[in-house]
Amino acid sequence: MNYESTVESEPQAVETEGVTARPRRLAIIGAIAAVVLIGALYYFMHGSGEDADALASEQAGQIPRVTVVTPGNTTVEGKIEATGTLAPRREIPVGSVGEGGRVVSVPVDEGDWVRKGQVLVVIDRSVQVQQIEGARAQVGVAQADLNLAQANLDRALKLVDRGFISKADVDRLTSTRDAARARVQVARATLGELQARTARLNIYAPESGLVLTRAVEPGQSVTGGGTPLFTIAKGGEMELKAMLGEEDLAKVNVGAMATVTPVSSSKSFQGQVWQIAPTIDQQSRQGEARIALAYAPELRPGGFASATLNSGTVSAPLLPESAILNDAKGSYVYVIGKEDRVVRRPVKTGLVTAEGIAVTEGLSGTEQVVLRAGGFLNPGDKVKPAKAK
Repeated sequence: MNYESTVESEPQAVETEGVTARPRRLAIIGAIAAVVLIGALYYFMHGSGEDADALASEQAGQIPRVTVVTPGNTTVEGKIEATGTLAPRREIPVGSVGEGGRVVSVPVDEGDWVRKGQVLVVIDRSVQVQQIEGARAQVGVAQADLNLAQANLDRALKLVDRGFISKADVDRLTSTRDAARARVQVARATLGELQARTARLNIYAPESGLVLTRAVEPGQSVTGGGTPLFTIAKGGEMELKAMLGEEDLAKVNVGAMATVTPVSSSKSFQGQVWQIAPTIDQQSRQGEARIALAYAPELRPGGFASATLNSGTVSAPLLPESAILNDAKGSYVYVIGKEDRVVRRPVKTGLVTAEGIAVTEGLSGTEQVVLRAGGFLNPGDKVKPAKAK
C-alpha cells in the first residue's frame, strides 16, 4: 500500500512543476522584448544625428546624404616650382681690338672686380713709340714749311701795291701757303692715328663687372680680332634660366618675383623674371623664364638651382581637388539646386595651391558645392546636403 501511494504521488508533483514554469518563461521573454523595444525607441529618438539622419533617409526612400561646402571667395597667390642653370645675365667677351703684340703684364685675374676702362692686358709698344716720335717730327717740319710760306705771302702782299709783285706771284705764294697748311694737317692726322693705334694695343674693360674667365698670360702674343681673352659679367649680375612646362610658362609674367635656392647653398635669393622665351622646345615641351639676380658669391655660373615663382594673385572660390570632376566635356562640379537636387556646373580652374584649386569661371562662391563622392551622383538626383565640419 505504501509503495503504491508513493508511485501515484510522483506524477502529480511533476505536473504541478510544469504548469508553474511555463508562465514564468513567458514572463521573462516578454520582459526582454519590452526592454529591446524601449531601447530601440530611445536610440531612434536620442541616438547620434548621423545615424538618425541615415535612418530617416532610408525611410524617406534611400535619399543619399552628401557633404557640401560654400567656398566663398579667397585671394589666392599662385606658386610655380622650377629648376634651371645659373649664368651671367650679360656676359661680355673681351679680346684685342688693336694690332696685337707681345703681352707684358696681366694685372687682373678670375674673380676680380674691374671698372669700366681699367687696363686688363698691357702690350709691348716699343716700336709704336718710335713711330709716334717720327710722326711728331713730321708735324714740326710741316709746320716750319707753313710758317715760311705764310711769311713769303705776307711780304708779297706789302709789295703788290707798289707794283714790284704781280698778282700772279701773289696767287702762287698763296697756293704754296695753302699746300703747306694742308701738309701740317696730314702730319697731325698721321700722328693722331699712330697714337690711337698704340692706345688700342692695351686691352681695357668695356664695362664694370666681375671677371669670369681669363685666357692670357705674360709673354704670350695676341692678335687683333682673335679668341676672347676674358669674359666679364656686366655689373656682376646673374640669372637663373628656369625651365617651365607650357602651362606654367603661360602663367608667368615679366616682373614676377621669384625665390632662387642654389643646390650648393641653403641660402635663398630674391630675383625677378625679366624675360620669357617666345618659343617652346619641341622635344622637351618646355620654355625658359630668365630670372635676374643681384651678385652674390653663392651664385656661381653653371651651377644648378631651384626656384619658386609667383604666378600672380586672383580672388576666386577655392575648392579641394575632390570637389572638381573631369570628363570629356571638361571640368565641372555638382551644386545643390532647387528641392535639393544635384545640378552639374561647368567650371574653369586656375591657380593650384596647397589649400586647393581656384575656380576662375563657373562659380560665384555662394553655391553649395558637393565636396566629395560626386562621381556617384547624376544631374537631377535628390540628395540630403550636410555642411562640412
